[in-house]
Amino acid sequence: MNNVDSGQAKVLVTGASGFIGRRLVSALVAEGVAVRCLMRHPEKAALPSGVETVTGDLLDRSSLDGAFRGIETAYYLVHAMSGDRAGFERRDREAAQNFV
Repeated sequence: MNNVDSGQAKVLVTGASGFIGRRLVSALVAEGVAVRCLMRHPEKAALPSGVETVTGDLLDRSSLDGAFRGIETAYYLVHAMSGDRAGFERRDREAAQNFV
């Protein structure tokens, strides 16, 4: 599902394919919360039924258009995993800045 204009307020989850993100998404859905997940590869995600996905990358600001539309709450559960320490810190900081 990829409909960013449904008009219903949603919760955005980044890092939904990670250990904590998967559990958060499942818990939110179980509570009846409308969930949208920003993912680099949504086709690889095993998300609960009804979860909306938006393809994007926090390191590519232009890919975030529409991802935050209609969002009341957003969870930032991502971090850069590869590269040396300096590269990790730079990518992590850039992703966080693009998120806010």
